[in-house]
Amino acid sequence: MEHKGTIFLETERLILRQFIMEDIEPAFRNWTSNNRVTEFLRWPTHEDISITEAVLKDWIENYKDKSFYQWAIVPKELKEPIGTISIVDIDERTDKVHIGYCIGSDWWNKGYTSEALSGIIPFLFEEVEVQRVESQHDPNNSNSGKVMKKCGLVYEGTLRKADWSNKGIVDACMYGVLAEDYFKTV
Repeated sequence: MEHKGTIFLETERLILRQFIMEDIEPAFRNWTSNNRVTEFLRWPTHEDISITEAVLKDWIENYKDKSFYQWAIVPKELKEPIGTISIVDIDERTDKVHIGYCIGSDWWNKGYTSEALSGIIPFLFEEVEVQRVESQHDPNNSNSGKVMKKCGLVYEGTLRKADWSNKGIVDACMYGVLAEDYFKTV
């Protein structure tokens, strides 16, 4: 892999960029304090803005590391972040990255998450030179799987009791796309 870090990316409706300190309040308001958003995630709902502040400060500090990828999802017309998309795990031996994302419930079912994932996939294959992009979701969160399918990831199976979230130990529906498949479609 040729790590590039969290670079500025743009899609039709979105800016994907690094977080900045001014994002703390919108992040807390738009998704980190929302129980609906965190239901299927591994981190608890932020009960206080100071938690969001600590998390964003950590992310901002980590941008120095070129193998750290954490984008703010910013609709162009809103000009503030409504969620995040990131690489949550990297396997350097297999050139594999695992993607995670979350978005405020006010923006669900509007195509923003699919647009964000579609926006980073070409960057990961063409510039970072990964060989596999994968993601997973709880079977009870089928809308997340719809995002993956819409972006060209293929359902590969369900791993029983292979993950954990705020729901406890859960099954994981695994999706992936390989560089060789991606380059056949571009």
